Amino acid sequence: LLVASLFMVSAQAQAGWAQHDYGHLSVFPSSKVNHWIHIFLLNFFKGVSSSWWNYRHYLHHAKPNMLRKDPDIRLDMFFLLGNVLPKEWGKKKKGFMPYEFQHHYWFMIMPPLLLPLYFNYEVPYFLWSRKKYGEMFWMFTFFVRYVTMFYPFLGVGGSLLFYLWVRFLESHWFVWTTQMSHIPMDVSYDNNEDWVTAQLKATCNVEQSLFNDWFSGHLNFQIEHHLFPTMPRNNLHKTTELVKSMCKKHDLNYQSKSLYGAMRDIVGSLKESGAMWYEAYHM
Repeated sequence: LLVASLFMVSAQAQAGWAQHDYGHLSVFPSSKVNHWIHIFLLNFFKGVSSSWWNYRHYLHHAKPNMLRKDPDIRLDMFFLLGNVLPKEWGKKKKGFMPYEFQHHYWFMIMPPLLLPLYFNYEVPYFLWSRKKYGEMFWMFTFFVRYVTMFYPFLGVGGSLLFYLWVRFLESHWFVWTTQMSHIPMDVSYDNNEDWVTAQLKATCNVEQSLFNDWFSGHLNFQIEHHLFPTMPRNNLHKTTELVKSMCKKHDLNYQSKSLYGAMRDIVGSLKESGAMWYEAYHM
């Protein structure tokens, strides 16, 4: 069962990076073909929703790390990010959690529960509220296929538990990989900055290696991906030197970290933000 879990997690994670390519229309010249494959991968193969992903992800790319605009940082029920919101909430004596400890309880909430718990609530709610019954049908076929595959070995209940177990494992992979390039970066309100400046303030890269490229689906080139969101992932590394020279010319900060350093900075930034909230709260 453990070996099967590892294979399933790897397949689902890599399918997640693949759907990201199709969602950005970066594989085929035809937008329609990209959209249809995106629906197949997300709805049928992963049991999620193409429309839901497009809604969240396009907002994220348009306004990355911008409060009230980027859905990926709407975490204040549990986590306060950046330097602005912690101080605001602290001064107003506002908060739902002991945020000064958020760098500790992060490990128990965000990585293990985002996919198996929160997304399994948000996605059906999104589709039902918008009456996207066609996508709900395709999601239903995912669970029918899943139970059919594993029923001879695990039964219906065991198959669904195995699904949650795989999502639990994949959630760690997904959260650390996607958030290491954003949470430690600038999180603030929309200051109407130009496209390049806004993207660079909200993103950082992780060093290139065969493992890092595979593990992150080439999202270790997060800066280049945000600057050129429709560029095929295999071409992102070709633009790094050009982007670096542009940043140097215009005095823009281009950050690239080790994989461990980028993940460590998530925890470090949560600790700093939590301390800001606590200090402002108790002034």
